[in-house]
Amino acid sequence: MLSEKKSVWVTVVNVLIALVAAFTLVYTYIWNTNVALRLFVAAFFIIGLAGMAWRKYGRTAASAPEAKKEAAITKLALLGDDGERIKEWYIHGETSLLVGRSSSDLEVQIDLSGTEYAALVSKQHAVLNFTSGNWYIEDLESSNGVGIKKRGESGKRLLNGDAPEQVHSGDTLYIANTRLLVK
Repeated sequence: MLSEKKSVWVTVVNVLIALVAAFTLVYTYIWNTNVALRLFVAAFFIIGLAGMAWRKYGRTAASAPEAKKEAAITKLALLGDDGERIKEWYIHGETSLLVGRSSSDLEVQIDLSGTEYAALVSKQHAVLNFTSGNWYIEDLESSNGVGIKKRGESGKRLLNGDAPEQVHSGDTLYIANTRLLVK
């Protein structure tokens, strides 16, 4: 409902801008005889059109870092043995997520207690932290470790227990034998 109201107001403002632009052109080139004003309005419209064209089509070398910026991570997907997504957790806006098995005395945000390999998952297995615009995973001295398979790589590797590992969209996390796809 709120986005519909915003969209209506955006349309109203766009129509008003178009009407003001049309009136300016009519006044300047039909009723007005001042050559300097005609040149100023022509230059203003040319610069405006060039700016709009650059915003739409001209993002090249000047904005290369923006173009290379990868998609933001918004969710984790629990994968079955066949690669099918069984469950998803939306993590956009979170700062820290405990991965493990929930119990009566401990609640984790990414609960793997109902998974096929739940017996291999520690209660506090790993933690995902968001800092400085990036997600990191860290093994919390779990019994069966945390692995990661980077997007585009063929094999997984175990995390070093002392250091957090940055994760990217497309990476697969291994919590014991349970696979989580980072999206």
